Amino acid sequence: MDDAEIVQRIRALTDEEHALEQAHAGKGLSSDEVARLQATEVALDQCWDLLRQRRARRDAGQDPDAAAVRPETVVEGYQQ
Repeated sequence: MDDAEIVQRIRALTDEEHALEQAHAGKGLSSDEVARLQATEVALDQCWDLLRQRRARRDAGQDPDAAAVRPETVVEGYQQ
């Protein structure tokens, strides 16, 4: 996946996240929707991490295609 595809995936996931949140403004989400929202948030974190890895590798003169999606346990453990 190249940078443009990752950015496109980020946009799609963000749209999905916003749609879930807006569709239920003022009322709760079902358990399936909560699970989907959480999965979307994790996927977003993984995409952002992958994009950052690719950019860092490119800046360091390395092959950006060697970057890989990190597991949920890694990306969700980052401090912001």
